[in-house]
Amino acid sequence: MKRPLRIAILAHSTNPRGGVVHALELGDALVRLGFEAVVHAPDARGAGFFRPSLCATVSVPAAPAPGDVAAMVRQRAGEYVKYFNELEHRRFDVFHAQDGISANALATLKERGLIPGFARTVHHIDAFRDADLKALQNRSICAADRHFVVSHLWQDLLRESFGIDAVLVGNGIDIKRFTPKPDGREAALAARLGLGPGPVVLSVGGVEARKNSCRILEAFRQLRALHPRAQLVIAGGASVLDHHEYLGEFKGVLAASGLPAEAVIRTGPLLQDDMPALYRLADVLAFASVNEGFGLVALEAMACGVPTVVSALAPFTEHILESETVWCDPLHPASIADALMLALQPQTLERLAKKGPMAAARHDWAATARAHLSTYERLAEPVHA
Repeated sequence: MKRPLRIAILAHSTNPRGGVVHALELGDALVRLGFEAVVHAPDARGAGFFRPSLCATVSVPAAPAPGDVAAMVRQRAGEYVKYFNELEHRRFDVFHAQDGISANALATLKERGLIPGFARTVHHIDAFRDADLKALQNRSICAADRHFVVSHLWQDLLRESFGIDAVLVGNGIDIKRFTPKPDGREAALAARLGLGPGPVVLSVGGVEARKNSCRILEAFRQLRALHPRAQLVIAGGASVLDHHEYLGEFKGVLAASGLPAEAVIRTGPLLQDDMPALYRLADVLAFASVNEGFGLVALEAMACGVPTVVSALAPFTEHILESETVWCDPLHPASIADALMLALQPQTLERLAKKGPMAAARHDWAATARAHLSTYERLAEPVHA
């Protein structure tokens, strides 16, 4: 009987970010399909991943990160290389990087002849101004032997920019975890966050340029003129990148807005178990991002029956129908504000609350895992060993 493939999946951190969520969900789905998947990540705190998993996980020993992002990428990649230098840590048939940090590590291991090759999922490509970061990002893509993407947008961009044909694998939603049905955490969470009568506008992912936080804040200021007790909740924010410059800009916009302190709540990272309840506490999700690989947050909210305002851009337009959200132009705060006001209309709320769970149900982690298998089999062939 053929032994099931052993697959090492590598993430950039143990934080609740989209690529790490994807890594854990992919690992769990592969285990359900009968494979041995182990998700790895550098873990300077030694606290493990942000949620339990069905698949095995490894916290790779890591030191506190330096402030410089390029130095951080090299340090984390070096920590991965040190870990996988040990033969017993490399007993896998397939190595699969989910990000630039781990892909740079696998590129070094491949150059040293310690692994035959690896796959890389390109969730999105960052527009780095720093030449070192650009070079590291390009190496993380070009050195890989096989490539996956989660949307047609990035499939096309990889082909145009790098001449790479990537396999489209998509994303999934756990509709047992993300559901409109309350789980009993809602009241305590609302009290802890200081939520009032609302409406509550939710933004997930912290304060970042690609999350479009400043324009969302300006749109919220306009919305509050009509809903004087509205609150904006910005959840999350655990990132390996440095966003302090944009955060300073955001704080300046907030200070000049005249909004009272209770109007804008930044939660910081939350427990994964709190996220479904947080979605259900929201009246609308403001997802006006300008650069995403897929946009799992929108579908998680939709699975919970929460109306969404989403940027009318790819990749979101690939997998969300016009009848399932309210589209906005993310570059114009007035368009975001108008979309938020429309989403809060009773008839829109009712329609989107029904449509959302059906939209989320189209995205299945088992199908995502199966989309990887033929590529995994090719990587594991003896010619590569």
